[in-house]
Amino acid sequence: MVKYRNTAAAAVCALLVAGPAAGQVKVDDNLPTYKTVSGVAGTIKSVGSDTLNNLMTLWAEKFKEKYPSVQVEIEGKGSSTAPPALIAGASNFGPMSRAMKDKEQDEFEKKFGYKPIAVQTSIDMLAVYVHKDNPIAKTGLSLPQVDAIFSATRKGGHDSAIDTWGQTGLSGNWANKSISLYGRNSASGTYGYFKKHALFKGDYRDSVKEQPGSSSVVQGVASDMGGIGYSGLGYKTADVATVPLAKKHGDKVIPASPDAVANYPLARFLLVYVNKQPGKDIDPLRREFLKLIFSKEGQEVVVKDGYLPVSYDIAKKTLAGVGIDI
Repeated sequence: MVKYRNTAAAAVCALLVAGPAAGQVKVDDNLPTYKTVSGVAGTIKSVGSDTLNNLMTLWAEKFKEKYPSVQVEIEGKGSSTAPPALIAGASNFGPMSRAMKDKEQDEFEKKFGYKPIAVQTSIDMLAVYVHKDNPIAKTGLSLPQVDAIFSATRKGGHDSAIDTWGQTGLSGNWANKSISLYGRNSASGTYGYFKKHALFKGDYRDSVKEQPGSSSVVQGVASDMGGIGYSGLGYKTADVATVPLAKKHGDKVIPASPDAVANYPLARFLLVYVNKQPGKDIDPLRREFLKLIFSKEGQEVVVKDGYLPVSYDIAKKTLAGVGIDI
């Protein structure tokens, strides 16, 4: 998964504007403008990631503007709901904020005789959030510290559990303030990704308040001075702050901002899985929806929703994997 994260980081680096607007993200000028075609009908059925729920909804709204007769059904209860829905034929798109597990791919292949295709639609920086007044947002944390805060197993190597903000180095009124934890439930791809990369494949503490959605995590932290949680960067509000992160203790902390994505330790592709039989063309509905996602218009939606767009090269390669010319 290190390669997966580094590829995500590299894919966005070329899209950062230099000069006075440094750090501002722009959509790749080489991406095409979407053009409507005839023969598109049916229903977009999306079941999967809560993190991608807003994006799928916004893309679907854009698509429906182009094709008013198309129907849309979108459900975002967690990445783990995507594979079984694809296997059962209950969806034609399976958004996931993590890669499918081997077991999930094997079950799909057992049913169809081939593996599903992962479409790299956009890039997310998984952020660690605290209350907007928490000074840790200025000093930052290392991943071993994050692990010691959230995990019961501390596989990151920190010598002891971190239960108070004073144990992170904060002083004054913060020194004895207890840390309260907010996270996702096990159906979430974000839950699994954070467990793998921030908890070093360890186990969550029982005291983590599991939330049903990404926005619920941020809302919980916003209303709790001692709170800390994790969620996609696209869910940031004015009531919370993101914590700069270092991969190891003593390393420079990296902010959760687009201009720092190349070195940020929790960057990831946001994926949409599709069922496409090898050697056969994908149907017009899914073909055109995917082409809209990778158009200038589709990637502008990505930026507006707080995520990072993919480059023309990534878009071309991804579409080619589904048998579509950009």
